[in-house]
Amino acid sequence: MAKSLNIGGKAQSTSFERPRASSASIIKRLWKYLYIYKWILLAAVLLSLISNMMALYGPKLSGLAIDALSEGRGRVDFNSVFYYARLMIVFYILSSVLSYAIAAIMVHLARNVVYSMRKDVYEHLMRLPISFFDTHQAGDIISVLSYDIDTVSASLSNDLVQMLASLVTVAGSFLMMLSISPKLILIFVVTIPISIIFTRYRSRRVRPLYRKRSVTLGMLNGFAEEMTGGLRTIKAYGREEFFQEGFETRNREACDSNYEADAFASATGPAVNFINNFSLALISIFGALLYMAGSISLGNVSSFVLYSRKFSGPINEFSNIISELQSALAAAERVFMLLDEPLEEPDAPDAAELCDVKGEVELSGVSFGYGEEAVLRNFDLDVPGGKVVAIVGPTGAGKTTVINLLMRFYDPQSGTISIDGKDIRSLTRKSLRRSWSMVLQDTWLFTGTVFENLAYGKEGVGLEEVRRAAEAARIDGFIRSLPKGYDTVLKDGGSNISKGQRQLLTIARAMLLDAPMLILDEATSNVDTSTEQSIQSAMLRLMEGKTCFVIAHRLSTIQNADIIAVLKDGRIVEQGRHDELIRKGGYYCELYRSQFESVS
Repeated sequence: MAKSLNIGGKAQSTSFERPRASSASIIKRLWKYLYIYKWILLAAVLLSLISNMMALYGPKLSGLAIDALSEGRGRVDFNSVFYYARLMIVFYILSSVLSYAIAAIMVHLARNVVYSMRKDVYEHLMRLPISFFDTHQAGDIISVLSYDIDTVSASLSNDLVQMLASLVTVAGSFLMMLSISPKLILIFVVTIPISIIFTRYRSRRVRPLYRKRSVTLGMLNGFAEEMTGGLRTIKAYGREEFFQEGFETRNREACDSNYEADAFASATGPAVNFINNFSLALISIFGALLYMAGSISLGNVSSFVLYSRKFSGPINEFSNIISELQSALAAAERVFMLLDEPLEEPDAPDAAELCDVKGEVELSGVSFGYGEEAVLRNFDLDVPGGKVVAIVGPTGAGKTTVINLLMRFYDPQSGTISIDGKDIRSLTRKSLRRSWSMVLQDTWLFTGTVFENLAYGKEGVGLEEVRRAAEAARIDGFIRSLPKGYDTVLKDGGSNISKGQRQLLTIARAMLLDAPMLILDEATSNVDTSTEQSIQSAMLRLMEGKTCFVIAHRLSTIQNADIIAVLKDGRIVEQGRHDELIRKGGYYCELYRSQFESVS
């Protein structure tokens, strides 16, 4: 059972909740990736057959060389001995060269398969709904993209070749032993079924252990990703020891599950090896008796012993390969469970493009909740085009939820949202979202130049246009002061600049996009008071002629809004302009005065 966290009122899972798949279904899905490179795989199979057949002929030549030594009864046929020895060397060299070629081919095949798989996973992630990312840890998702897919890669490049070689060696050795002495083969009638039954039993037990290992590692990665992201806060509150204990608990769980899986799997090999060695001892005893009875030559006894080692060796290796394959299947299962996550609901077949936007937004009877408890209840709001509406209220009142619904990150459970009289569910998501510019409280910048970070939302934009947007956001002077100006590389999401400067860059980015509607979700929360005042005029210019939704805790920043909607318990309890609401002396007035009283 996957554990879950509760973050921001939303249950956040540490693993993917799906019914467990059978090994056959997982292998079938993996085969779809392999089939794309069927000719490469076929070449590896043919080379493996040739390589193993050459290696299999070696013991036969060894037996012939021994018979050449013993047949003469005092006179040794050295010409025959050296002839067989030279053939053995040639065959073994060719077999080794082909084995190297097979390994290189399979590494190439595994690289291509993993590339395709990782590409599919990433593209699938880009098409998943926001609700998926709200309920799954980022570290767990990254664990699938990196560790689980790499585990599949290692299995494809190593285990697949070994398994193929083992099958060829076992089949070839059996046929060669059968041609030498059918009587001695009867020994394997007892030992081989024991090995197969034991290996199958152990492999069934080990797969859940490897599945648990992948899950606990995903939990560890998720915890580590969250803690490294909030390291400043942890240090500020002096909670290093508390989170260290949390990390140690998850680290111990991951290490214990890894140890449990590997320890259980590693015990299989020695047990199977004992069974195989026991069969070898029986072959030596009964082979000697048959030689003494004159039923078999000494060279054939030697060849049979060598073939029996070749026959039993892969079976022993196969038990280890099975354990590694179970690990790969557990990893592949998590990959396919992620790929099976339902995509964002597609646009309606007759969905229209949103164009010539006037910005008239209406929310009518909207109710919504992330779980059983409703966040918005029968919410009504009518915003004329080009007006600025500020949404205020206590934490948890549903302010950000309104934004999520406007962007169709979620759809309302009841009621309708319309833009210019059109239900947003009848519009394409792409055209809807392109009609909004957003500046969020949590700034997001990627590793790249300042220019790339500002321009990525608008195709074909030039440097001058980017500079004008930066000037409007009062950040151009800072950018020019950087060592390489607009070509300065921002590292790790802008960690080499201040949080306030990152916020100003996102504001400039929104200005550059110049969409007809604008969302400002605590857009100035990371900017100091003096900087905030200096960009107010720029923000006002940005909002001119646009429908703007502003979420703000600082009520002083929204005094000029055309509409102030006050949320409480998921409903609008007051609505009007700042002066009107202050005169009413209601809940908004109480919020406003409490802020100024706390400041004073």
